[in-house]
Amino acid sequence: MLPLVRPLRSVANGLGLAWWARVQTQGPDVTYWFGPFVTRKSLEKHLPAFVADVSSESPAHISQSCVRCRRGEPFTISADDG
Repeated sequence: MLPLVRPLRSVANGLGLAWWARVQTQGPDVTYWFGPFVTRKSLEKHLPAFVADVSSESPAHISQSCVRCRRGEPFTISADDG
């Protein structure tokens, strides 16, 4: 990883310009946030591995979307949390 990538991601996230993936599952009802990424292309490159990891938990349904926003913790939100 290039030394400037992490600070650049942090700045982009702070400005609301970072790319995040919102992966939602049903059965269990959980929302996962994956990011931040500086470019949508970079997010899309890494997203399949993340979705495969979530799929290993055998949810009944998975949906995903790419969102440009500012995010903080929590990065995993279950229906029981809220």
